[in-house]
Amino acid sequence: MCGIIGYIGDKKATPFLIDGLRRLEYRGYDSSGIAVINGGISVHKKTGKVSELESKLPKKFEGRCGIAHTRWATHGGVTDANAHPHCSSDGKIALVHNGIIENARSLRNRLEKEGVKLRSDTDSEALVHLIHREVENGAKPLTAVRRTLKRARGTWGICVVFEGHDMIICARNGSPLVIGIGEGENWIASDTLPLQSLTQQVIRLDDGDLAIVTSDSIQTSRLDGRFTDSEVTPLDDDWGEAELGDYPHFMLKEIHEQPEALRQCLTGRLDIKDGNARLGGLGLSSKKLQKIPHVRLLGCGTALHAAQVGRLVIEELARVPALAHVSSEFRHNNPVIETDAIHFAVSQSGETADTLAAVKEIQLKGGEVRGVINVVGSTIARQCGKGCYIHSGPEQSVASTKAFSNMVAALSMFGIQIGRARSLSREKGKRLTTSLQKVPQLVDQYLSNPGPIDKVVKAVKNAKSVLFLGRGISAPVAREGALKLMEIAYIPCLAYPAGEMKHGPIALLEEGSPVIVVAPNDSLKDKTVSSIHECRARGAKIILIHEEGDSIAEEADISIPVPSTDPMFSPMLTVLPMQLIAYQTALALDCDVDRPRNLAKSVTVE
Repeated sequence: MCGIIGYIGDKKATPFLIDGLRRLEYRGYDSSGIAVINGGISVHKKTGKVSELESKLPKKFEGRCGIAHTRWATHGGVTDANAHPHCSSDGKIALVHNGIIENARSLRNRLEKEGVKLRSDTDSEALVHLIHREVENGAKPLTAVRRTLKRARGTWGICVVFEGHDMIICARNGSPLVIGIGEGENWIASDTLPLQSLTQQVIRLDDGDLAIVTSDSIQTSRLDGRFTDSEVTPLDDDWGEAELGDYPHFMLKEIHEQPEALRQCLTGRLDIKDGNARLGGLGLSSKKLQKIPHVRLLGCGTALHAAQVGRLVIEELARVPALAHVSSEFRHNNPVIETDAIHFAVSQSGETADTLAAVKEIQLKGGEVRGVINVVGSTIARQCGKGCYIHSGPEQSVASTKAFSNMVAALSMFGIQIGRARSLSREKGKRLTTSLQKVPQLVDQYLSNPGPIDKVVKAVKNAKSVLFLGRGISAPVAREGALKLMEIAYIPCLAYPAGEMKHGPIALLEEGSPVIVVAPNDSLKDKTVSSIHECRARGAKIILIHEEGDSIAEEADISIPVPSTDPMFSPMLTVLPMQLIAYQTALALDCDVDRPRNLAKSVTVE
């Protein structure tokens, strides 16, 4: 959450900073701000989107060094004063900060007792005043930042500029920062996305790192004062474009990118002749797969739902116990870690703070974790060291779509791989890999004719609540559908395994209540039909997502067919109508599809 961009070089800083903020806006869009050095430090900040900040900037906003920030509020409300950058009392130091300073209250109280007038309610402002005090006491900028951070407790990714100093000082602890390397210019960002078109060489800061960045040098050191040799790594090209193109919104663009995203994920990993899948980055031999006592998967939000699908695929194909855990709860429950077990951390961004904390807890207790990640070189990917990239390409809409499908695809391939190492026959493996290879084409086929989505929108847009139901592998798909509609259309949604509906949620049903049912043609379909009858008996309106040509369509008030596939892989098809329902409903209610209120794309705070 929150985005940072910095520039120092031989060109005007403002164009780079504003363009970087636009590309990072998916990480936070409550407010934004910019600080540029031109003699003194000029600061402008504004609540709302980056476009509102841009309209406020002077026509001539000169300076070749600057920092900027787009905010997702944690401490303090959404106000101009709470927007970043924050400045020292004399205006000679400016700072932007991602993360949370846990002891901010005590730091702020001490500063106020010393006579410092605080202008905001944020935890971040305390840092800039402490840095200023160190400078006033004679410390050089890097020393001042280092001493301040030694007093802080929490997480940070910060960039600091000083009047009279042609440099940016940045530091990382738990919140990502990447330095992009150019010729006579350098950039700093909290995400590689704004750097893609600027450079192919980067330095990724690790926790405890600080750096002095000038136009022609980068000097890294540690919090304890040791200088280090920074590793320059290539910035991998994403296959997808990070621009809207002909689409009105990123969410719609990313929904329609799913066929190609799935092809990117599957290519080179399916061995149809042997009925197997090969995820080489996991570093797991057949011998080790045979001895695994259980599999644990960790995720939050959409990644959790993908993990829940993966759990069921793994158990079905490999006959090995599997569990999916909520990352934000995992480490706080003092989990028992079996060192021979396999653990997966599932995250689109690879920066999800709760999932990263769970990874560290497992590793602390002697376990190994593999990442199932979209962003190459992200913190979780590097922390795990081994894993599987899902290759979705850039995903900028806050509501995740193509990453869900690719996470499910990657975990399905692991299910086949571990199944073949254990009890899954070659013949069944060939059927599964053949079916999985066809999924991208089937997704393309559905998206070309998505069915009566407009009728569903009319049924749900003014509903008091919407109930989503599914059984077996479709239960987490129902949860994902509910999450999407809730995230971007702000409609209260409940998602339940269909059999649990009569144990509580049925009390909410009345005449016309919309119930969205996910019912592929699997072994649980007849049980799902019983739940449909129970809902209809209470006057509910049944919106049914089902397989093409299936007679279950007769049970629906609104029928949405999807192409037929192996039931194990149905989530990659049945999720599609629900993504489109959420998107079209949000449009009908005049909601901001890509930037829903109170949410941000990458949750980098616990």
